[in-house]
Amino acid sequence: MPEAIQGALAAQDIDLLSMPNRGLTHVDPLGRARMVDVTPKEPTHRRAIARCKVRMLPETTVKIASNAINKGDVLGAARIAGIQAAKRTAELIPLCHPLLVGSVALNFTIGDDFVEVETQVEAVDRTGVEMEAMTACAVAALTIYDMCKSADRSMVVEELCLWEKTGGRSGVWRREREPGQSNIHHSAEHVD
Repeated sequence: MPEAIQGALAAQDIDLLSMPNRGLTHVDPLGRARMVDVTPKEPTHRRAIARCKVRMLPETTVKIASNAINKGDVLGAARIAGIQAAKRTAELIPLCHPLLVGSVALNFTIGDDFVEVETQVEAVDRTGVEMEAMTACAVAALTIYDMCKSADRSMVVEELCLWEKTGGRSGVWRREREPGQSNIHHSAEHVD
């Protein structure tokens, strides 16, 4: 450890080696970031579903639905962007493990003043695919924004969240309500 940092810690009377272990999984005993070791785990089937919305003017949703956006096929471009993002998540999220993604599916629902993006990612691996599903969802939504920004700069990407995950030691988890509402359900089912 550099002397300047040691001096600063000593001046504050901080002894890193005697700090209590607070159960932080991505921090080593000296407080440095680290990746969790998943090598002892057995690979299991993992699945995650994420959703978000891109709020926009009603005229913009009409243009998307009728493929009348000047840049081209908005949902086609967003689908490819989401798939690519799921495969590259570990390059974007620093402590996320690289996974061999087995499948990525994106679906879009066009409402009066929004496009909902839903992603489903599956893999057989030692760690979950929640971050891959959420990254795919976010990048697909940003692609919708990019494709439509010349028609509508008022768009807002919102409500990005995990809706479901299965597999691994923690089992099944499902969101029962819209984001911002209470009553989140954590299932006791386990899939190892």
